[in-house]
Amino acid sequence: MAANASAGFVSTLATNKDRFRKALISDQVYELLRQAVVDGDLAPGDRVVESEIARRLGVSQAPVREAVKQLAREGLLMHVPRRGHFVVEISEQDAEYARQVREPLERLAAQLAAQHITKDQLAELDALVERMRKAVDGKDMGAFRDADIEFHTLVSQAAGNPFLERMWEVIEPSLRTLRAISDPLFAGDWSAMADEHGRLVGLLRDGNAEGAACAFADHAAGRGPVPDARAAKKPREEATARD
Repeated sequence: MAANASAGFVSTLATNKDRFRKALISDQVYELLRQAVVDGDLAPGDRVVESEIARRLGVSQAPVREAVKQLAREGLLMHVPRRGHFVVEISEQDAEYARQVREPLERLAAQLAAQHITKDQLAELDALVERMRKAVDGKDMGAFRDADIEFHTLVSQAAGNPFLERMWEVIEPSLRTLRAISDPLFAGDWSAMADEHGRLVGLLRDGNAEGAACAFADHAAGRGPVPDARAAKKPREEATARD
């Protein structure tokens, strides 16, 4: 957290100080910091200083360190060697460019996977969907994100096209960094999102190549059946800005 961090976030730390004297302190610190990122109290580029947060909350550095590690795993914070952790800066334009590249790859991967996927691979996808559901129950968005990315990586492998698989391996780290896959700031029903992945597996299991291709493409582009509250909020914000 930068020395000139917003007064709003400093006030939030002071207000929540007494909450952090109970068990599972790291979980509570995680929720506080994550909400600060979502709300913009911690802005892109802000440094997150573990010692300062621990001091202001009246807790040891250990639970703060665990919370910061979890947020970094989710892609909300990035670690810069010898400098510390910072809130990730991602432009909406860069994220959109990444989604544009992801969509046709997901469409092709699903179309081919519906024709070539094996029973063992389907079982692996089922297991990943269950991991997503358990992650939702445990409110572990990092675990959800890991399972989600493994899910789409496995579909690319199930397509049976080595070149497509290599392309996915090349772009997947960028998709993860730009939150163009498994966005940790998704403002919708995470349980419904896990179920949506189950529906995608069903299309592959049925061998419905065209249906799977369209569904995976919509999913990749954010047009799937599970709404993101941010999508509804954005037009209102743009209209307000115009007014």
